[in-house]
Amino acid sequence: MILAASSSLPSSPGVYRMISVKGDVLYVGKAKNLNKRVASYGKIAGQSTRTLRMVAQTASLEVVSTHTEVEALLLEANLIKRLRPRYNILLRDDKSFPYILITGDDQWPRITKHRGARKRDGEYFGPFASAGAVNQTLNALQRAFPMRSCSDSIFASRTRPCLQYQIKRCTAPCVGRIEASDYRAMVDEVRDFLSGRSRQVQEKLVARMEAASGALEFETAAIFRDRVRALTQIQSRQEINVTAVGEADVIAAHQQGGQACVELFFFRSGQNFGNRAYFPVNSGAADANEILGAFIGQFYQNKQIPKLVLVSHAIPGRSLLEQALSQHAGYRVKLVCPLRGERRKLIDHALVNARLALARKLSESATQRRLLEGLAKRLGLDAAPRRIEVYDNSHVSGTHAVGGMIVAGPAGFMRNAYRKFTIKGGAEPGDDYAMMREVLTRRLTRLLKGVSKSDDESWPDLLIIDGGKGHLGVARQVFAELGVSDIALVAIAKGPDRNAGRERLFLPGKPALSLEPDDPVLYFLQRLRDEAHRFAIGAHRVKRSKAAGASPLDEIPGIGAKRKRALLHHFGSSRGVSEAGLADLERVEGISTAVASRIYDFFRAGS
Repeated sequence: MILAASSSLPSSPGVYRMISVKGDVLYVGKAKNLNKRVASYGKIAGQSTRTLRMVAQTASLEVVSTHTEVEALLLEANLIKRLRPRYNILLRDDKSFPYILITGDDQWPRITKHRGARKRDGEYFGPFASAGAVNQTLNALQRAFPMRSCSDSIFASRTRPCLQYQIKRCTAPCVGRIEASDYRAMVDEVRDFLSGRSRQVQEKLVARMEAASGALEFETAAIFRDRVRALTQIQSRQEINVTAVGEADVIAAHQQGGQACVELFFFRSGQNFGNRAYFPVNSGAADANEILGAFIGQFYQNKQIPKLVLVSHAIPGRSLLEQALSQHAGYRVKLVCPLRGERRKLIDHALVNARLALARKLSESATQRRLLEGLAKRLGLDAAPRRIEVYDNSHVSGTHAVGGMIVAGPAGFMRNAYRKFTIKGGAEPGDDYAMMREVLTRRLTRLLKGVSKSDDESWPDLLIIDGGKGHLGVARQVFAELGVSDIALVAIAKGPDRNAGRERLFLPGKPALSLEPDDPVLYFLQRLRDEAHRFAIGAHRVKRSKAAGASPLDEIPGIGAKRKRALLHHFGSSRGVSEAGLADLERVEGISTAVASRIYDFFRAGS
């Protein structure tokens, strides 16, 4: 099929997609010459087992021609992230990173943590590897620069200093305890420090401390002394020498046991902003160079790219990748693999962290495998389950009922596969059996309609119900009605007096089973059950909170948050809006005659 398709392809750059019989995308690749690249798959000699398997499963080919190879590379990375093909190296953990924000739209700027779109006016410093790294930095900064961190609403409503002022973490600008010029000077110092000019800032503070001491203003001198100490503490936390780079990402890859770890360090303004470990999927058959190239292409699709990226291995097609990153960023980006000097020390440090992170991951995976094998033995399964789905419901007397599904496997909890179900059926309040029936029916029906049973990513090997014999009976009825027979099923119920450690396991056609209180498999089952319970309760609380803040105005077409706020401010409550006359409604800012009529008619439709 590949050879037949290649004969009609152009000799131009582009992206190709290998499609299976079921229509799933198996692989996305880019080529400088589509004709030659696709034709190369027809040569069996020299191909890896993984490639031969992929070619054998390919039923059709889709091609997109591009003007340049750089465009092809950008499109390839985009498609890989969106389609997640089975045979591509995939970056799964792709969350946004937090920043420190100094607001620019306030008279008294605020310093705070920010994540997401950078829409608010101000200056952003980062990215930081984790929220913990941001919180630690903010905590230290507030010791040295006591800027306000409270929200605008709290700031506007203060009539006296808060606790932050008492513990010297704020200068209380809300009640005028600091002059505006002094506050602006402090904001400038924070900005300079986060921009890499920490030495100059510290020298200024030392000079002001000495001046205050010379003028016998010892309390003022003590304040500057404490701020200098706080700055010194922040600087002393830098574990490695970062003078070799001002702003750069350091990326290192380590392989072991058929898995890979990519360690990423952020350096901004000469400071270490933390690190994070990634474990790419489908990386076993690839070398470190290929893994790094795939990681960089996908990672920077929606991230700010520094002008310098240091890598541990030479990347094939480095020049092309540099062009693609530069085009995406709008400025020149360099990929460098240093061999010596201070930059190489940064790479070596990142490699040590990658090796340690992968060792921890492999150790956890080995423990998880032993638990799964032990679970299979206790339940009489043919093999250790690769995907376990656990279900639980949460509600208060039947109201705001939510079903939760958590997923676990050899790598631990698979949180990106968790699902919540809003209970829609007409079950009697508190009828837990009916709720469980609805959740299981909806989940299994969706699987039957959309995904083949051979797809281990979606079909569970073992399904666990938080409940007893009755819940097991409901699940068996759903299985029988839908014709599902190849999924193992178990219900886990707490023992007498609902004591943890005395759980009973109910299996189809077998007597109830109890494990020894110190059995590691029992601990594992408890963790699964408790995680499902936590997830379901969390989803229920979110739904209940939303319902508590709901208003009849939400049901009126064309009434968004802004108009709703204007109406409530004008009339004081939803009841006031419902009782208002048409002329009164038209007087509200943002409410036209047509919208006023719609609101008026809505509240009188049933009268």
